[in-house]
Amino acid sequence: MAESSTPKNKSAEHLSVADFDYELPEELIAQQPPAERGASRMMVVDRATGAFNDDFFFGFGQHLRPGDLVVLNDSRVIPARLYARRTLRREREKPTGRIEVMLLEPVLDPVGANQWRALVRPGRKVAIGERLVFPAPTGEIVLEAEVLERGQFGERLLEFAPPHDSIGDDFFAIDFFDILDRIGHVPLPPYIHRDDALADRDRYQTVFAEARGSVAAPTAGLHFTPQMLDALAAQGVEIARVTLHVGLGTFAPLRVERVNEVRLHSERYTISAEAAAAINRAVAEGRRIVAVGTTVVRTLEAAALEAGGEPGDKPIQPHSGTTDIFVSPGFEFRLVGALLTNFHLPQSSLLMLVSAFAGRERILAAYRQAVEQKYRFFSYGDCVFIT
Repeated sequence: MAESSTPKNKSAEHLSVADFDYELPEELIAQQPPAERGASRMMVVDRATGAFNDDFFFGFGQHLRPGDLVVLNDSRVIPARLYARRTLRREREKPTGRIEVMLLEPVLDPVGANQWRALVRPGRKVAIGERLVFPAPTGEIVLEAEVLERGQFGERLLEFAPPHDSIGDDFFAIDFFDILDRIGHVPLPPYIHRDDALADRDRYQTVFAEARGSVAAPTAGLHFTPQMLDALAAQGVEIARVTLHVGLGTFAPLRVERVNEVRLHSERYTISAEAAAAINRAVAEGRRIVAVGTTVVRTLEAAALEAGGEPGDKPIQPHSGTTDIFVSPGFEFRLVGALLTNFHLPQSSLLMLVSAFAGRERILAAYRQAVEQKYRFFSYGDCVFIT
């Protein structure tokens, strides 16, 4: 399937990235998850009236209607932050400390090759052709990778040698992701100013995560518990799951001044036959589709654009693909009728997406109120339900 492209949004032509800024005290950036999953506060934004109301996430079901289709992203976060040592040293070069390697996404084209795009820090001296080795906590080398390409802002293309484990003289191939589980760290965002802890392995993962591949959590889904999902089903809410693997776009700052100049990295997504059928039924029956997170918005709206025609005119087809869709003010939403999401960074593409859905001035006003009410922001923070 061809990569999706974003239609031009005329109302975004006059907007600058700086138009999506707001003041946020550092102490409101959540450094830890809430004591209990699902115990977050929730601001409810009514697009019809412009009202903001304070609630808690455990009241989420009270804002849903029987027949609503709630769509979740079941991508599973991999322990994508690794620490390596260099093996290539030039004459008179001072020894360097450990190299941080953040895996971003696999490169699927080379058959049989295990290639990944990654951010490398410090990356200035890590050259093409150099080999990096990745030790386990016990000291033995369990992974090796060669640098194939250099990109901008610390990006590298790495090819990993087949992982192996040894018992005596015999070598047994083992799964690459098993190695990551052994030596990798939870890829907490840079605004969380602490090392990852054992508890993050659970809390920086949704309870419905299945398909491995994200390097950041689809954070709106972090609030859900199995009990919440059961309760929604019991009140007549339908639940479907799609997959979008969160990649480089989450980490990359916008390096342009104008909104209509923004270009996002592609991310891989999958819509199963079951999910496509549920989405198409909801559209045909006029039922509301509730997206849990901006990743679900991007998946659904990219698929709707791929289907073509007028909104709801053609059914969504089950398929896998990639999308670089950028949703900003002026975007015509074809499927999403309500959105549960966390609070997003200033001047970010995600804040622009939410502004496209509810209006820039309304969203910035809601964020100002959230700051005044001392909501907790970003990945481990509180949430917003936009109806």
